[in-house]
Amino acid sequence: MKSILLLHGALGAKSQLEPLKKLLQSTFDVHTLNFEGHGDRSTEKAYSMDLFAQNLKDYLDQHKLKNILVFGYSMGGYVALKLAQKHPAYFEKIITLGTKFNWTPESAAAEVKMLDATKIQEKVPAFAQALSTLHTAIDWKIVLQKTAAMMLDLGNGKAMADTDFSAIQTTCYIGVGDRDAMVSREETEHVAGLIPNASFYLLENTIHPIDKLDFERVVKLIEEKTP
Repeated sequence: MKSILLLHGALGAKSQLEPLKKLLQSTFDVHTLNFEGHGDRSTEKAYSMDLFAQNLKDYLDQHKLKNILVFGYSMGGYVALKLAQKHPAYFEKIITLGTKFNWTPESAAAEVKMLDATKIQEKVPAFAQALSTLHTAIDWKIVLQKTAAMMLDLGNGKAMADTDFSAIQTTCYIGVGDRDAMVSREETEHVAGLIPNASFYLLENTIHPIDKLDFERVVKLIEEKTP
């Protein structure tokens, strides 16, 4: 039975991928992890893609996983590609969905505007409560602050460059939902075109928030890409 690792996105946790894990368990040895500072995993460190890539590497080493399949949702896909650039032996294939690649000062500032804890509490209290329930090791407001700082860093030069993506040798499927308001088809196709062994895919009737994701459709996607 092949092993597959499911990686959560920014502001997320592995618990969000539990429905997908259950659907895949009959055909895969399924793994999930919380990046530092997410879910029940604490940290005092600043968030960064380097930190999360190290979390991923540590997990793969601890569980003696090599040549693994990865499904990375949003930020999770970015982290997998970050590690694959320097350590390709860990991966057989990487599938990303809804991963944001276009990080500029302007795009980062636009994302950070949506991470204001006070406004979230006032305008979308249900989302504030969901974040509070999801993150038990660190106050959800701190998770927002650390995520915002990381995004600003990405926009100011710490994002992967085109040459970084071109150096990835792993087989990759780089995708986006056709109704994703956060990630564009153009940036997704651009990165898919840079990675030598990558192809682009579009998931129909799919928006960005993971709680709106059709996991049955994702299972079919994974099965198609990993026969």
